[in-house]
Amino acid sequence: MAVSPETFSPRKRRPSANCFMASNLTDRNLLKSLFLLSSEISTLQPLLFLLKTNTSSIIRKSKLLSILFDEILGRDSSNDPTIITGFPPSAVLCFDELYIVLQRMKTSLEDCRNCSKMWLLMQIDVFSNIFHELTLELSTLLDILPAEKLKLEDDVRELLILITKQCSARFAAYVDPKDRHLQSQVVEMLDKIEREIVPDQCKLAAIFERLTLLDSTSCRDEIELLEEEIQSQTDEKVKSDIIALIGFVRYAKCVLYGGSTPRANSRRRRRGGASAADISVPADFRCPISLDLMRDPVVVSTGQTYDRSSITLWYGSGHTTCPKTGQTLTHTDLIPNSSLKNLIAMWCKEQKIPFESTELSVTNKTALEAVKMTVSFIINKLNLSQSVESANRLVHELRILAKTDSDSRACIAEAAALPLLVKLLGSDHPSLQVNAVTTILNLSILQANKTRIMETDGVLNGVIEVLRSGATWEAKGNAAATVFSLSGVPAYKKRLARKTRVVKGLMDLAREGPTNSKRDGLVAILNLAGDREAVGKLIEGGVMEMVAEIMEGLPEEAVTILEVVVKKGGLVAVAATYPLIKKLAIVLRDGTDRARESAAATLVNICRKGGSEMVAELAAVQGIERVIWEIMGMGTGRARRKAATLLRVLRRWAAGLDAEVASGAYSDVNMNTSTRIVLPG
Repeated sequence: MAVSPETFSPRKRRPSANCFMASNLTDRNLLKSLFLLSSEISTLQPLLFLLKTNTSSIIRKSKLLSILFDEILGRDSSNDPTIITGFPPSAVLCFDELYIVLQRMKTSLEDCRNCSKMWLLMQIDVFSNIFHELTLELSTLLDILPAEKLKLEDDVRELLILITKQCSARFAAYVDPKDRHLQSQVVEMLDKIEREIVPDQCKLAAIFERLTLLDSTSCRDEIELLEEEIQSQTDEKVKSDIIALIGFVRYAKCVLYGGSTPRANSRRRRRGGASAADISVPADFRCPISLDLMRDPVVVSTGQTYDRSSITLWYGSGHTTCPKTGQTLTHTDLIPNSSLKNLIAMWCKEQKIPFESTELSVTNKTALEAVKMTVSFIINKLNLSQSVESANRLVHELRILAKTDSDSRACIAEAAALPLLVKLLGSDHPSLQVNAVTTILNLSILQANKTRIMETDGVLNGVIEVLRSGATWEAKGNAAATVFSLSGVPAYKKRLARKTRVVKGLMDLAREGPTNSKRDGLVAILNLAGDREAVGKLIEGGVMEMVAEIMEGLPEEAVTILEVVVKKGGLVAVAATYPLIKKLAIVLRDGTDRARESAAATLVNICRKGGSEMVAELAAVQGIERVIWEIMGMGTGRARRKAATLLRVLRRWAAGLDAEVASGAYSDVNMNTSTRIVLPG
């Protein structure tokens, strides 16, 4: 059997009983709290699709409890002087415990209402037991409640006895036979999927109708809830089986309701969540390679930190140097930067940005077969005559699947999706074009798919055309991101850089696009600049002019590209930087630590290779030595070394040692600040 109900363990991260304590309340306020809480529970609606009997019973008992507490409150507030106000200690203790039980009832009802319906179905026994145990606890507390000491009227005592009897009437947890049958149907269907048997569509529709998953939107919400459930689990087997449920729901969504389109008000956004693209990410939290928020920061042998996925791609491209410093790596081990990761996680929590990677790993056959069936269904539908809107919904489903995991990417590519996507890249429908190019981008993450994309007729040209003349900036940005992904293979990097349309498209995007799209273009340019031959093409394509234009708005990205271009491009690149020296000096003075570090390293290379004319241009900047001294005292370790070298170059130039300046004879040195000479400016 693919998945059994016993597979699924109870949800983790539940609050302890202490969280529900009614602390420091007077006797009367405690009773008021009990009345308000029981009244609140009694206004809730029972679940109609599952656990109807259980939830109705809890709500009905809460209604009776609210009447009981109201009667006791009314008696306690009576003006009759013979009635003693306040309650005996044994009664107060019971009230405290009742408050905890009612809070747990409320939480359990909310859990049932807010969690995944598929998850709830698989957890039907667990939740039934929870409600049964709460009812028994309630029965015990009401049984020991000192009614005589409370001097309750006869009618109130009768109400108390009635509630107690109702609570103790059932000796075992109750599971509705209809719920049990539905659970068995889902388990059976998952088992058939594992055995590569396509589910009966009528039976599938009946299951989803019973769970009130009646359209693609409700199915999409269900998938998001299941993904959240994975984050609350620690057992890998349980996570794997929840992924099988996700695949099942996704397949049913496509078969029963067709594809779906993106929406701005997803559940996460409605909850106040955001994405890293929506706000400014601190420079130290962004990967120097991808310029995106790091999710798994690691340290390489030079001491620089990168996101694991980016540096792994860098290694996979055949590089043996540090992307930032250019130093040869002594080893390729990656050391987790736990401190930085914790800081990023805390920042993400404050900004309400999801931090953990949302990529799910298909680890069981049921999940994999569900993916294959979904892809097959979508491809078959796309091959038929479809309206633009219908095609857009189906391609959006492929886009989501391609983002999910490596197995899904492989399934989509193996199902011959690329030739179909090529036809849609030229669509006049903006959303369809975005979905098509983004699907290709997501597919390109898988190494084997890079070759498919580069070799399948028309795909690369289609992506380039979107980069040049896409209908939206989003489409252009995702086309640039595809170029970046493909350029991770050294041979493809050279091939892409030789294409004038690629270089021109990236330059235009970096100049004219909105910030997010600019960054997509800049990351692709930075990756291409890692190849010496490609740098020449970038210089011909106007990379220096582009850097000059964006230096003010995106100084960190601009100087990072300039540093690589100058280092790889030789004298031609150095000569082209002359107009940028003063702009670099401004970044050196006003930029972030990372930008100042790159600016210092770039200026060292320019002055070493460019000769006295370049040094003279830098020396002419007012206050430059003061800025350099400041970096030597307060910059990063690498920035201090570069600043020391830069100061030495300036001093030798001032002393007339031009030949040594031009020869590039200087190495990074640490200057002892105790020998500092006060210079003008």
